[in-house]
Amino acid sequence: MKRKIDFLIVALFAVVLFASCERVAPNYAGVLMENYGKQGKEDFKIVAGKVSTWELGTELFQVPLFDQRGEFSDPVTLKAADNTEFTARPTYSYKVMKNRAIDIVFDNKHIDKADTPSGKDGFMQSLEDNILEPRIYDLIKEESRKHKTDSLMADGGSLVFEKRLEQIVDKEFEKRGLQLLTFSAQLEFSRAVRDKIDSRNEVNTNISVLDQQIEEQKKLKNSELKALQAQIQPHFLYNSLDSVMWLLSRRLKNKRSKTNWSN
Repeated sequence: MKRKIDFLIVALFAVVLFASCERVAPNYAGVLMENYGKQGKEDFKIVAGKVSTWELGTELFQVPLFDQRGEFSDPVTLKAADNTEFTARPTYSYKVMKNRAIDIVFDNKHIDKADTPSGKDGFMQSLEDNILEPRIYDLIKEESRKHKTDSLMADGGSLVFEKRLEQIVDKEFEKRGLQLLTFSAQLEFSRAVRDKIDSRNEVNTNISVLDQQIEEQKKLKNSELKALQAQIQPHFLYNSLDSVMWLLSRRLKNKRSKTNWSN
């Protein structure tokens, strides 16, 4: 009887031990937290294969190393430097830097890691919803206040804005142990704003055309004036020379007359 009890105890212990083992999935980084993480990063380590998690205070985090894609569920409202409102609905893709997996888990171990209905890894979904997207929104909101609506809606203006945002978000992700792969702000202006800008652009275009026409008229007038001067100047020179020659000739004649009279 005692042997049966001992056997049952051992079997039960084996079942519990087996049930408390988890296997790190392929293309995931396994990060094991021990002792509730009380000693900071010293209680975190990279693991692979089957990992025992039966001890109290032990938890396995599995961080996907493949590309992740995220997008804002709803557009966010922003303001340009001239207080014009517009919206953005950012989309982005990224992946975890393998050598920073411990940092990512350590900094975000408090967030929920349950799987989502969509099948996406719960830890990464929670990271996006609670950490990344609020930070992206703050960065976009801050940057949008540095740009005027005209510059954003000008040819290539939104691309310049998005490129600047991509650089800012890339630095933010890198600080968190993530590599940003793609980013798009997807700006959208209201119909009223677009009409206003289009009307202003049309006026500016008309003014530019008028300025160009005025400049061409000035060039034409200058050309005509120069041509007229070219025609006048030779006649004036010849007339002046004729006058000088006539005066000299007359003086010579007068001088001769006086000389003859004296003789």
